[in-house]
Amino acid sequence: MPDHLIVIRSASTDYELQSRVRGSLDIPPSAEGLADAEAIADRLTGAAPDAIYAAPTACALETARIIGGRFGVAPKKLDRLANLDLGLWQGRLVDEIRRLQPTVHRQWQDDPWSIAPPEGEILDEARGRVEQALGRISKRHPRGRIAVVVPFPLDSLVRWLVAGESLGDLWERDPERETMVELPVAAQWRTSRAIPLRESPATTHPDAAAV
Repeated sequence: MPDHLIVIRSASTDYELQSRVRGSLDIPPSAEGLADAEAIADRLTGAAPDAIYAAPTACALETARIIGGRFGVAPKKLDRLANLDLGLWQGRLVDEIRRLQPTVHRQWQDDPWSIAPPEGEILDEARGRVEQALGRISKRHPRGRIAVVVPFPLDSLVRWLVAGESLGDLWERDPERETMVELPVAAQWRTSRAIPLRESPATTHPDAAAV
């Protein structure tokens, strides 16, 4: 398994700038997001990753291309790193959901394991496929420094799985949180981490018509 995993949040899009829920929508990166990707590549100068894996979206692939281009590393697309599918919340303003579905908004903030977006993916399903992706990367790379480029909020889930970091706010990006973090990989992946406070979380599906 690799010695270090570099988790990189992919370039932001206009949806993030507008405080919209992007989820699995394939939105191109914004000019600001591309500048951030260039800055991340600058930070990695002199410490090239041995391989780069990216989520199958334009913002992640372009971020990975910018970073990989600095070091002559061709990114590999990994479908299981796709962002959370947030169903009918996607495209909505966060403030709109907060105003029209205050209980849903609060529950997603306080305990995202317990609720599923209407017509969307539950967090535990996303956890399962991300675990598979990390396991595949682990088998391919017994040593070295490996980068994964994923959109928000999937980057939070990857960091939770590998290092036990807090999921934080899954509605909106925290501007104070690092867009890139290098995590030492322990003797085994933390892909068997138990979901906090429950073994098999029950999920509820809010009424989509309420939004």
